[in-house]
Amino acid sequence: MEDHPLEVGEDATTFFQPRAMVFVTMLWVIALGSLACVLLILLVALALGVRPTAGDLVRAVEALLIVPVAGAGLIVLAAWNRFGWLKSSIRGLEFGATGRRGVHLPWSAVAAVGLRRWGPFTELVITPSTMTAVTELPGPGRRPRLLRRDSGPAFLLDVGLMSPGPDVLLAELHRRIPARV
Repeated sequence: MEDHPLEVGEDATTFFQPRAMVFVTMLWVIALGSLACVLLILLVALALGVRPTAGDLVRAVEALLIVPVAGAGLIVLAAWNRFGWLKSSIRGLEFGATGRRGVHLPWSAVAAVGLRRWGPFTELVITPSTMTAVTELPGPGRRPRLLRRDSGPAFLLDVGLMSPGPDVLLAELHRRIPARV
């Protein structure tokens, strides 16, 4: 995580994606995908009348042990300093999705926040009351993720693996959003 305009000691709460949690989650996702592929190949081979040898089974087990670890490791290395983050302070909300540039939004410009999806795929939807109040922070990465809706654009932030969890994050945001009369 890079330095952001929020100053230390001003009642800021930071949420981030721990690298170890991302690695373990990717490990299991890739392992399940690899297992499905190996089983599909085995079923196709049997349907075509090809009998797998002991060597084929050993290679399949090796692939199931090596591919998930290597794949998860490559994903974590590729996104090493670019995992998603969110800071909540008296000055407003700052956030950056994985691989995206950060955004600053003052509390007065936050129209709504909510969660969609579940588990490691949970996303925070941040709807600004006006896009003129949005400040895109300088730095590496692609433009912030926007969800285009009839009610106006909203920012998407991957929070399923953030620490503390999405429910704590949402409670913090609801605590900070000014009451609309």
